[in-house]
Amino acid sequence: MFSLLLRVKPSTPFKSRSMATAAQKHSEKPEVIFEKHGHVGYINLNRPNALNSLSLPMIRKIYPRLKGWEHDMACYAVVIRKSEPEGKAFCAGGDVRALYDSGPGSAVCKEFMREEYTLNHAIGTCKVPYVAIIDGITMGGGVGLSVHGRFRVASERSVFAMPEMSIGLFPDVGGGYFLPRLPGHLGMFLALTGYRLKGDDVFHAGVATHYVPSGQLDALERDIETLKSRNVDELKEILDHHHSQSKLSEFSLQPHLSIINSAFSQTSVESILSKLMSDSSPFAVDQYNAILKGSPTSLKVAFAQLRSGAEMSLSDVLCMEYRLSQRFLTDHDFFEGVRCMLIDRGTQPRWKPETLAEVTPDIIEHYFSHLPGHRELHLPSNTVNGT
Repeated sequence: MFSLLLRVKPSTPFKSRSMATAAQKHSEKPEVIFEKHGHVGYINLNRPNALNSLSLPMIRKIYPRLKGWEHDMACYAVVIRKSEPEGKAFCAGGDVRALYDSGPGSAVCKEFMREEYTLNHAIGTCKVPYVAIIDGITMGGGVGLSVHGRFRVASERSVFAMPEMSIGLFPDVGGGYFLPRLPGHLGMFLALTGYRLKGDDVFHAGVATHYVPSGQLDALERDIETLKSRNVDELKEILDHHHSQSKLSEFSLQPHLSIINSAFSQTSVESILSKLMSDSSPFAVDQYNAILKGSPTSLKVAFAQLRSGAEMSLSDVLCMEYRLSQRFLTDHDFFEGVRCMLIDRGTQPRWKPETLAEVTPDIIEHYFSHLPGHRELHLPSNTVNGT
């Protein structure tokens, strides 16, 4: 749920892909704008100055609207996108600054994660076809808004990453479910290194189901609005057509897949590092150094999370991750990581424990242990919608 929360210059709002009403143009803009074009519901993320980072009020608006459209048989598809076509981000993550400011173990920490994961589950089990247009930065909480949907459309402006190791967290929002299901061992690689996928690499890695250049997204949305029913195959034909018209480059990680699969299939974080160290390539050295920058606790917990999640349902993974979140949001490393990344920028975090060797099996077991019954997250075991 990581977010850089950088300030960016607002771009021209809406253009042809979003028709704001006069009331929505007031200076106090809503963080989410909902529209219905024909039989298609649109969720427009509207915090461009915060890279559309996901806030609790946004979650509380999106969830009921999504459930309402799910039960509205006149809604044939739901599309989630950024409100400003020229904006830099689809959603750069969850609003970690709000969690930091609320303090360890606060009510905000409990409510935010509980409601965010409930929304992630609703997206993953949604009965109406769900399309995420990830045209820009997509990290953390933005990943949770997209990857569990049936269709994800990347563009040349897409930037995908799960950089939670660097702030003492873990790849949440269902990361334990979708990352192990990427081809080979790309998921473990992305989780532990925070590596950024860009452009059509987001498609090649299996994160996106389709790739469409940003200049063609208007046409794609117009075609989606011609749907005659909730027929998933009809929607897929539209997406496939636009994808087929796009020129794709080679997967930039293709030359490195051998070392990725060899190293990140190892049975411990330490073994992964040893395997990378034994490879003399610049790529392996870069990934080795990237891992060492992360919180040792985050690294070991994330490793166990993905190994377990590979055999679990989405609902069970999200319940597991809620337990993890409540441990991380009461412990040292998250608040230290956010302080160094967002408050005292440029300073080096002092992780506790400081080394992988100090993160014992007992510590890891504590993170995964059940919460008191009334504090557990409970989700129905619905069928995932094809992801």
